[in-house]
Amino acid sequence: MNLLEKERLIEEKAEELEQATPEEVIAWAVQTFPNITFACSFGAEDVVLVDMLQKISPSSDIFYLDTDFHFAETYATRDLLQARYELEFVRVSPKLTPEEQAHQYGEALWKTDPNTCCNLRKVEPLTRILSNYEAWITGIRRDQAPTRANAKKIEYDSKFGLIKFNPIAHWTSEDVWQYIRQNEVIYNPLHERNYPSIGCEYCTRQVMPGEDPRAGRWSGSEKTECGLHK
Repeated sequence: MNLLEKERLIEEKAEELEQATPEEVIAWAVQTFPNITFACSFGAEDVVLVDMLQKISPSSDIFYLDTDFHFAETYATRDLLQARYELEFVRVSPKLTPEEQAHQYGEALWKTDPNTCCNLRKVEPLTRILSNYEAWITGIRRDQAPTRANAKKIEYDSKFGLIKFNPIAHWTSEDVWQYIRQNEVIYNPLHERNYPSIGCEYCTRQVMPGEDPRAGRWSGSEKTECGLHK
């Protein structure tokens, strides 16, 4: 399918999928694009989508970006999910080890230049893995941040050159947690310790009462996104 055909398909399906449930979006996505993958960060939204995808298309690939800097709880959540669903997440690693990065760019790059750190440990690996697929699924929601407010359930991702599905774009945080409770989905225990949004350990802090849910990400800097989403 060429770019023009993809754009036409997105235009035709955008309104229809906007009215669809997340499960219906996923079902249509995997049927229409068998060569599809899901990017999982093991946050609340993503464990919901793992559960949905396992019920709808258990053979679909699910990958995660292993920055080498995740919380121990995040890795533990990964292991529990793999055991629960009897699956193996595809591990995608940066080209540089933490030691090689420190040697080339200096110690604690996440402090001196967080954008470069994210590019090295997230954006480049994501670009590499997505080059193998024609569509991907994400767990972004519109009310997470102003940069995501216009996310559609199906859109063309010009940054990576493939079709992007955001099945729970319209959900609220309460919708996410209601699904987790009703379906007894495994989730990262850091969510119970004031970490509503979980990234790398060095760049994520607890969120205090009254703060924006993403205030704990890159706190003290102007950075608000890692660069994976436009």
